[in-house]
Amino acid sequence: MADAMLAAVFEKPGELTVQSAPAPAVGPGEVLLALEGTGVCASNLPLWEGAPWFQYPMAPGTGGHEGWGVVAEVGSGVDRALVGRRVAALSYKAYAERDVARADQLVLLPDALADQPFPGEALGCAMNIFARSKIESGQTVAILGIGFLGAILTKLASRAGARVLAISRRAYSLDVARDFGASELIAMDDHRGIIERVAQLTEGRFCERVIEATGKAWPLDLAGELTAEGGRMMIAGYHQDGPRQINMQLWNYRGFDVINAHERDPRVSLRGIRAAIAAIEEGILDPRPLYTHSFALREIASAFAATAQRPDGFMKALVRMEGR
Repeated sequence: MADAMLAAVFEKPGELTVQSAPAPAVGPGEVLLALEGTGVCASNLPLWEGAPWFQYPMAPGTGGHEGWGVVAEVGSGVDRALVGRRVAALSYKAYAERDVARADQLVLLPDALADQPFPGEALGCAMNIFARSKIESGQTVAILGIGFLGAILTKLASRAGARVLAISRRAYSLDVARDFGASELIAMDDHRGIIERVAQLTEGRFCERVIEATGKAWPLDLAGELTAEGGRMMIAGYHQDGPRQINMQLWNYRGFDVINAHERDPRVSLRGIRAAIAAIEEGILDPRPLYTHSFALREIASAFAATAQRPDGFMKALVRMEGR
């Protein structure tokens, strides 16, 4: 194996460079991944934009956690039969040509997906949120924020027989929601107007399930207003910009469940990745139309700019390694 690799480095807020760096050493119980690519997660935007608690420059590859590729080397105690296998992995410095992961935090990718990119952590996250939502046929489900995550949840909920109300600020994302099975498209532009529209659509009952997928304060407030008595509100957005103040009087009165849908148990994350593989193989889900922007590793700063600016036609950026 080569001793050096290309890796992205957050030098300071707004400055992301690609440098030559030492390839990571594989330890006991670990594997070395020759990455094919990784997704760019919106949760990494604070690394790009800067926050007081970050220290720059960051280690090479930092932030990348949606990688897939081929096992290039294994550490002691790991079955050598893994070498050459294509996998999705839970690893955390995947903005680089190589990364290491624990051998028990891999999911083998089937031959049926050999020609597809597979940002496993992101796909698995969507599957786990859907599982915890407990969506059933006949329910009305509001999804606030139709990005990559919201679009997949729209498809899964509609396939389950729910009526999906897609609420998003971008006309393009609402078009995607329609293509993915949404019954109603609502522009996220007027707080009171949205509440009145959903009340009209549900005869005043509001929604049995609401999924907030923006990570912003106003949609979180709106999500509570749209959740029916005894319903379930899922917080799928990743909130990173400080405390939230919520209408606890309303939440108490309606008596709905509030679920923080973020997982920290790797076993649950791996279960979600396996569920995503099964859904794609069974034809339930095809995420490929959502991979709208692809960049070479050397262009990763442009990938982050696109993720931040969300130009028309944008859903998700992938970073592909050279020759992959």
